Amino acid sequence: MNGFEDKREDDLGSRIDAEMADSFDEELEMELDDDRLARLLDIDGGNLDRPTLDRNLYFRELFRLQRELVKLQDWVVDKKLKIVVLFEGRDAAGKGGVIKRITQRLNPRVCRVAALPAPGERERTQWYFQRYVSHLPAGGEMVLFDRSWYNRAGVERVMEFCSEDDVEEFFRSVPEFEKMLIRSGIILIKYWFSITDDEQHLRFEMRIRDPIKQWKLSPMDLESRRRWEQYTKAKEAMLERTSIPEAPWWIVEAVDKKKARLNCIHHLLSQIPYGEVLHDPVTLPARVHNPDYFRAPIPKEMYVPTIY
Repeated sequence: MNGFEDKREDDLGSRIDAEMADSFDEELEMELDDDRLARLLDIDGGNLDRPTLDRNLYFRELFRLQRELVKLQDWVVDKKLKIVVLFEGRDAAGKGGVIKRITQRLNPRVCRVAALPAPGERERTQWYFQRYVSHLPAGGEMVLFDRSWYNRAGVERVMEFCSEDDVEEFFRSVPEFEKMLIRSGIILIKYWFSITDDEQHLRFEMRIRDPIKQWKLSPMDLESRRRWEQYTKAKEAMLERTSIPEAPWWIVEAVDKKKARLNCIHHLLSQIPYGEVLHDPVTLPARVHNPDYFRAPIPKEMYVPTIY
């Protein structure tokens, strides 16, 4: 290899390193956004004494766990596994943040998120579980439900969108429904994200004061804040009556967002035995050069203006 080729290889290596650093910056941007939110909030003229996790440790562990998630993804595809993970919890409990970190490095064709809107008029006349069934995975897929069929035991019950008879029927049906999923070969994992009254109050105040995050606060969220105690009773009934040996509930302590993310991802990985899938080495083929090829110039007006 001559000096020119050596330099070209060095330049390529440097550019690859820079691209990998940019990939990690994506997570750093989200963390800096958390800090920005914290600075927006000033309660009683002082800072809140909140639990924190060392940033270097957090990033090191997050990236390590995300590498393991990629291995798990390869295993899921190779073994044609079907995985369903439910994320439940109060508004602003941090479910979305964990889901983002799980999916961040994964193939969206393998790992996808199901976040269903309120049921429409036709869906309200269907079998309750029907609209969720169409989102279940095929072999080689993972589906993360950002809220799930447990809406009936939570928001629908507390907001009186269904009757107590509907809730009772749900409690009778859901264990059988989940056992049926498991018998079909689905691996089902259920997480409840637990935060305190004070922590939810803090996070709602952050959203109110932050124009970038205000969209996250709906009238339903504000009403849920008023009905904190009713939600607590509904949650306790749900956990008691729907945690079954085949699909138990797992509680994630989520007051500290960083710890919650790491603990949840670590636990998720521990629930699915997986190994490393060996792949053939990847070699880029030589680019074909055609002497007759002519690349026509693109008009300047078609380019996005270079503002930055």
